[in-house]
Amino acid sequence: MEETGFSLQPFFVWMQESSFSQFMLDTTWSQPIVQVMHLVALSIFAGSVLIVDLRLLGVGVVKTPLAKVADEATPWMVWALVALLITGTPSLMSLAMKQYFSPFFWWKMQLLVIGLIFTFTIRRRLTQTDEAKLGPVWPKVAGMFSISLWCGVAIGARLIGLFS
Repeated sequence: MEETGFSLQPFFVWMQESSFSQFMLDTTWSQPIVQVMHLVALSIFAGSVLIVDLRLLGVGVVKTPLAKVADEATPWMVWALVALLITGTPSLMSLAMKQYFSPFFWWKMQLLVIGLIFTFTIRRRLTQTDEAKLGPVWPKVAGMFSISLWCGVAIGARLIGLFS
């Protein structure tokens, strides 16, 4: 009996064979420009996440209330995330099958989903709660967990380039 299962491979093949993908691969400057824009967005995203995580750990801008730090960093984080998605898509499409067969890509995607869920739910709730009610442990746990997740995403991304 033949098993049928869900596979994303046809979608990745479609991305790889699209005319946009070919344009990205055939044009000299398109890929480097997109990658530079991706790195700029990544820097903004990482900075906006890190400033809040460091505040959760009790270092950095400790004289500013946690909720204020988070509120001011959130728009930067969200717009940088949008830019990362926009600039990451051409890179994914142009090397779709390489990504599909890379275990590091799937590791990165899993950690990315967990990181986004954590950041926009648990971490957000912690940053909006009165600091006196949080106690000394949970903010630090959340900050370290967040930093670990996002470092895992970055390491996964780097490993794609090195070993896939």
